[in-house]
Order: sequence, then structure tokens, then C-alpha cells
Amino acid sequence: MLLSDEYYSTTWLLELKADYDYYSLPDNRPIRLSSKFHLPRLKAPIHIIDSCNGFICLLTGSANNKNHSIYINNPLLGEYFKLKLPEWKKGTCRTDYKFCFSEASGKYKVLRLVFSIASMPKVSELEVYTLGVDEKWRNLGQVNLGLKPVWESFGNINVNGAIHWLGNSPGTTSIHSFNVGTEEVKSLPVPRDVGTDPLHWMLTELGNCLYLADTGYNGYVDIWWMKEYGIAQSWTKDRILTDSIPFNIHYSNLRPIIIWKDGEILMQRCCGTELASYNPKEKKFRKVNVYGSGNAATRYIPSFYSLKTVMGKTFQVSNLYPKTKIV
Repeated sequence: MLLSDEYYSTTWLLELKADYDYYSLPDNRPIRLSSKFHLPRLKAPIHIIDSCNGFICLLTGSANNKNHSIYINNPLLGEYFKLKLPEWKKGTCRTDYKFCFSEASGKYKVLRLVFSIASMPKVSELEVYTLGVDEKWRNLGQVNLGLKPVWESFGNINVNGAIHWLGNSPGTTSIHSFNVGTEEVKSLPVPRDVGTDPLHWMLTELGNCLYLADTGYNGYVDIWWMKEYGIAQSWTKDRILTDSIPFNIHYSNLRPIIIWKDGEILMQRCCGTELASYNPKEKKFRKVNVYGSGNAATRYIPSFYSLKTVMGKTFQVSNLYPKTKIV
């Protein structure tokens, strides 16, 4: 897992193991990743978009204006590649990015949502860049995102070879999906009996299943699992009582990250690095002690797979490590 503090441009690597005691030990110290050894040497604060198979996608600057950049980086090898972004069109007010991988084609892609003042917030332009293939971004046309601000959930959920997000339209709420391989946009049904206002819903992924949390109640959270992808009847509800949640973690902001072999679910507070583990059998939470702080956390599995292999000979990949002389 990568923990980052975007205000101070610091990134930490926290290794999580199923058999390690994160609960009683006070200091589980992550390893700090410095620009000298792991990350590109950038002056602007770094925001981690996402991680795929050991590669991370980085944003520097603000996505609300043209003064930002996108990098793909392998922090273990010190390799990185800067993407050339499309021209910032007149009337654009925001962009949003997602980094994903297609199992079918073996290709890595960066998605770019472009919001204009005229269409905000329900419609945007969707652009795609395939690493090692595309020299320019490809425009796939307009995407109907619903009325809910999409940057709260766009692309954070990757299930069945597609990324997913919630979108609200008048009188209905849908789960939208983008198939990374075919580049098709479709809709999936939400649970029929989900109760509260969609503003209280949170969509995420766990064990390659879609997971919808309804946090609009006092004293408990309803969670829904889509056990068979795309089948409306497969939504199954479970209820989590919130009286056992650690007092300094707000239950409405918890999202699952990993399910351990023993069935416990590691959860992270959104917009923060606080961690808690939930035991479904005992229906209890335990706080995971982590030394240090930050405002974002991203799942990350290190890899020695070279970015140069992905990009090919046509694209120039930079390396942070100095070249050593062979004697």
C-alpha cells in the first residue's frame, strides 16, 4: 500500500501481511519513498491516481487547469514516463484521470474525462491513451455520467475487466461501467431494495465483486454484494453495526481494500490513511496502527517488470538511478 501526503509531497510504502500483528503493536512503520531513489524529481505536489501491476500513475499540479502533468512510474526500478497531454480547449473547467489494465490485451491505458462549463456535471468527453501504442490521445466521444459529481468515484472500482462509477439522473441511479478491453460504456442495475438517498451510497470493489455501501442510517451500514457480475438478482445484503468501529474513524467514510484469507476485511477511511479491520463472524472492528500520517492511500504491489518493456523502443523512458560502469 502507498500512503501519501499531497501537501508535503511525501510518499510512504506500507507492507501489509496477513500474519502480522497490526493491532497491538503501536508503530507499523512504512518506508518513505524519496524522489532521490524512487519517484520522479518534481517540484509540484504529487497526487497518486492509481496503481496497476507495480506501475503507478501520478498527477502533478491541478487537474482544474492546464498546468498539470501525468506520469507513469515504477518506483521499485526508478523508471518513469511523462505523457503528452492534449491541448487544453477553451471552455474546459476540469479533467479527471484513471489508470487501468486490460487482461484481454495486456495493455495499460490512461483515461481522461474532460468537463466543460456548458456540460458540467452530467456529460463529459472521454479520451484514452494506450501505453506503448498511441502517440496521441483518442477521443471516444461524450459520456453521460449522471448528475452526481463523477470525480468522487470515477474509475476507482475495477471488476470483471471494467471500471465502474455511480451516476445519478432524474428519478434513477445507475452504475456505469467502462470495459477496458472493448472500450464500451454500459450500465448495471443497483440493488432493488437499497433504501436511502444515493448521496449516502459508496461504490467500491472487494474480491473482484462490486460492493455498494449504504451509509444513510444511524447505528448501522447496509452493504450489498453483486455475487454474479451483471445479474441484478445476485445482489446480497449484509448489515454492519457501527458501535464497534474505532471512535476516531467515521464509519460513513470506510471502504474495503483487501479481504484476508481468514475472511477479515481491511478497510480504509476515504480521504485519509486510517485503517481498520472488520471481522464478519464476530461483527467487530479493530483499528490498524500505522506510524505516520497522510491524506490518501492506494493499493500497490511492487514489480520488477520494466516500464521500458511496456512502452517499447518508440517511447523514451527515463530512469532515476545513475548508470553504473561495468569494469
